[in-house]
Amino acid sequence: MKQRINYILIIGFITIAMTACKKDFLQRNPQTQITDAVFFQSPSDLETYSNGFYKQLGPSYDDINSDNIANYNASGEVDNLVRGGISSSNIGGWDKKDWGNLRQINYMLDHIGQVKGDAVSINHYVGIARFFRGLYYFNKIKKYHNVPWYSTVLKSDDPALSKGQDSRAVVADSVLNDLTYAATNIKADGSNTRVTKWAALTLLARFALHEGTFRKYHDEIGLSNDYQRFLDVAVSATAQIIKDGGFVIYNTGKAGEDYRALFSSANLAGNKEMIMWADYGKELGVGNNSHTVLDYTWSLSKNLADTYLKTDGTPFTATPGYNTKLYTEVFAGRDPRMMETIVNPAFRGPNNATAPYRIKPTLGGYNQIKFYPRSADLMQGWVMNYTDLPIFRYAEVLLINAEAKAESGVITQTDLDQTVNKLRARVQMPALSMGVALDPVLAATYPNANGSNKAVLLEIRRERRVEMACEGLRYDDIIRWKVGKVLQDSQQGMYVPAMGGLDVTGDGIADIAILASPNDESAIANLPEDVKKNLSKYYLKDKDGKDQNFYLTNGNSGFVAFTRDRDQPRVFIEPKYYYRPIPVSETVVNPALKQVFGW
Repeated sequence: MKQRINYILIIGFITIAMTACKKDFLQRNPQTQITDAVFFQSPSDLETYSNGFYKQLGPSYDDINSDNIANYNASGEVDNLVRGGISSSNIGGWDKKDWGNLRQINYMLDHIGQVKGDAVSINHYVGIARFFRGLYYFNKIKKYHNVPWYSTVLKSDDPALSKGQDSRAVVADSVLNDLTYAATNIKADGSNTRVTKWAALTLLARFALHEGTFRKYHDEIGLSNDYQRFLDVAVSATAQIIKDGGFVIYNTGKAGEDYRALFSSANLAGNKEMIMWADYGKELGVGNNSHTVLDYTWSLSKNLADTYLKTDGTPFTATPGYNTKLYTEVFAGRDPRMMETIVNPAFRGPNNATAPYRIKPTLGGYNQIKFYPRSADLMQGWVMNYTDLPIFRYAEVLLINAEAKAESGVITQTDLDQTVNKLRARVQMPALSMGVALDPVLAATYPNANGSNKAVLLEIRRERRVEMACEGLRYDDIIRWKVGKVLQDSQQGMYVPAMGGLDVTGDGIADIAILASPNDESAIANLPEDVKKNLSKYYLKDKDGKDQNFYLTNGNSGFVAFTRDRDQPRVFIEPKYYYRPIPVSETVVNPALKQVFGW
């Protein structure tokens, strides 16, 4: 065990040091013999070394593993989980590379005492290291609940290498201490492509909201009497950003276009909503593949689409006949963010701006376009594109502030006006008021929400879902609110009134056809020949009678649903599935590691 863990804790340093050290340093010493005695001398050395931490933090541009996704062709972890495909014998993630990230951080912190120079600059980089250690353990808590806490690099004979997990209470307080130190000591100025004071405060607020609400709703962990102090930290951290950060919601009066600009722009450098962002560009030789959100392996769910309000501020789900509206009808009179997130009849691709885009029912129809570039100049085929991407943005800060206050039972109309209503104003949606009526659909989705301001709390959750859709937060929200049962629901796509041709571009002419099989195209027999010639055809069964990946819920009509969900039902076991098992191979070599909650 000692040899195994020691290898885990030392694996990372050589790689980081080899790729991050200054040129003159490499000239003085062989690359395989870097020593802490010659490296950790100045704040600039700390900067060079800490640059290696940034690979642990990046943008997200999908909500795979959540109820925002209707179809995901490549099986994800949560999909495997709810189908019973995950066990302690096949789970990954507790590996040498993962613990090596922690080792890199602790290695630097262990050598801070030998660094000479300006104390403020030294503390800044200590803050950077503790920011990333806090991030590392935040992710560990979310996955495993209890984990061993290591704050230093251990020698091969240290008994702590063979210890079991520390309690969630201990590790969470340690994360809180790390992120508080980071937010206090990291400098406020500098590039927003690097960690600043404001990024540290944002991560602190995100963690505090998560831990506070997790403790509030998860009585199985025995910490329900100690959640309020975390919510208080979430409020105070966001209040500091709001008061002193100088950030604003990007709003030039163009509603949906302003929202789109956050996710598909060539340059976010001047956008004052960006607390931290990832810089991509052809001139930098650095790109991303966010263009794969369209037509790749997933689509968005009807459940998400139904969540967007109407432009008068009322729920779409309160509209008579909402459940059978056609694809060409559901976007009319809706929150503009819907059309900037889900492909719609008005969408035109950048490579063919004159031809309407045709949706693919094999994915459900509600394909994602948030993060999809709108200019062909920003795309390099199927290889990469060059749009900048947000990592932390001010909108999340406002939503954290509002939710933490609502969960604490202290939110006011002034709070709503300073947070949620700034987001609604950007897209020219009506303001949220304290007197909002309780939406029964939201109440059914979140049955354990309570309190005198329950209706407002649920509307804040709606706002968070639509504003932050596809930014990688939805799964964590489901888990911390203890509503994991939504993950067993078989999410659906668009409504199809009958087999045959469908207009999906809004011109009144059929563009696609859903048909029984290649052997039976009778449903389009009466269409004009020129229309039939241009149809994109999709079949429920192949020529041999085998089911394809999708079907219609009522046989010849209904919602697009997926054969896999029908044939292999999804089940979410509480509280077990809120956590992941430790690989059995690790518990064999270290029996002190114990599984939790039924694993």
